[in-house]
Amino acid sequence: MAALFSDDWMKQFKDAWNAEPEVRDRLAEIDFNSVVYCGFKNEETPRGLFVVEKGECVHAGAWSESEPAANWDMRADLKDWLKWIENGVGMMGLGSAFATGKLKFLVGDYKGMLKDPRMANPFIKCFGLMHQVDTDELK
Repeated sequence: MAALFSDDWMKQFKDAWNAEPEVRDRLAEIDFNSVVYCGFKNEETPRGLFVVEKGECVHAGAWSESEPAANWDMRADLKDWLKWIENGVGMMGLGSAFATGKLKFLVGDYKGMLKDPRMANPFIKCFGLMHQVDTDELK
């Protein structure tokens, strides 16, 4: 088990990402490349990051100042992340989380992404992948 967004947690998430063709292959079809940060709303810096090249997660780990600039930076309170990881979340739930401010994007075009099903569907599936990672805070 690992703490949410720790180096170990992010590496397990990378493995889950690359093992899921509905995420990796769908994003490869559109040549999706991004640096994604994850963290908590009450913190200045993110906790973890993952780097995607042509749909494949090629690097993941704890965030450091030497990391490349983010294309996406997602933040939420710990309790909300844990709820989504444990119970999953669909398009409506994420839309509601965004509209109410529970999920914040410090960087990235959330609305634009949701309008493109080639990106939106894999994004929703990512939350299911988070459920596959053993998370200390859920035990």
